[in-house]
Amino acid sequence: MGSDKNRYVQLIERIFMTKHKKGTKEVSFERQDIIQTAHQLGIQLPKNIGDVIYSFRYRSALPASIRKKAPEGLEWVIRPSGKAQYKFALTTLARIIPTSMLGETKIPDSTPGIITKYAIDDEQGLLAKIRYNRLIDIFTGVTCYSLQNHLRTTVPTMGQVETDEVYVGIDQRGVQYVFPIQAKGGSDQLGIVQIEQDFTMCVAKFPDLLCKPIAAQFMENDLIALFAFEENEAGVAIGMEKHYRLVPPEEIKEEDLAQYRSRCFEIHIQT
Repeated sequence: MGSDKNRYVQLIERIFMTKHKKGTKEVSFERQDIIQTAHQLGIQLPKNIGDVIYSFRYRSALPASIRKKAPEGLEWVIRPSGKAQYKFALTTLARIIPTSMLGETKIPDSTPGIITKYAIDDEQGLLAKIRYNRLIDIFTGVTCYSLQNHLRTTVPTMGQVETDEVYVGIDQRGVQYVFPIQAKGGSDQLGIVQIEQDFTMCVAKFPDLLCKPIAAQFMENDLIALFAFEENEAGVAIGMEKHYRLVPPEEIKEEDLAQYRSRCFEIHIQT
């Protein structure tokens, strides 16, 4: 972000500190507050004002001055709360980070050569590799189909939300699913707010389907972390995490297959 980071930090700090009161669990603000605060501080706003919010939701941690205001064991995140409305809110899980010690599973790479040649190490490149290698099917144990790429819609209480890709699927019992996918490549990070949005979006747009949000993260160019989520009394939690490495078929050895056979069988999706 360079110089933008310094501008964005000043803006978000001033907005939070002006509105925060000791003991509060939520701090509401509006898009207009960004404009007014920029005028007060003499800061030139970016052409895309929403980038101020986006940067702290997906690229950078909130400033230390804000993080210090969170009680022990909790973190501040920025959630949408309506059209052009947002709120700082406390959560136990702000960023979704792959587990470094988790074992890998090798998958024969079915990505077409021309896609591999020109794919960029970003969300769309990641989604392409997931799609061509049917990783959502493998991960969930459900037969899945890509329904829509880059879904942008409006849901009650949140306003506009975006989902990188939406899959629908059906299992052997006939249960039908919707899998909203959030993907991050490069230095961007997955945030729990995106998963909360996906749960809410599914209720509004796919009420008859069983919603199972999934997050994907490039750990390396051909090593992909996938997460499945569930809701409980405390909010959103990680229900499952797997790491898949895409390799040429000849790189999957007999010892790899023996290791996979020895793993405990898991029922991936529980209804």
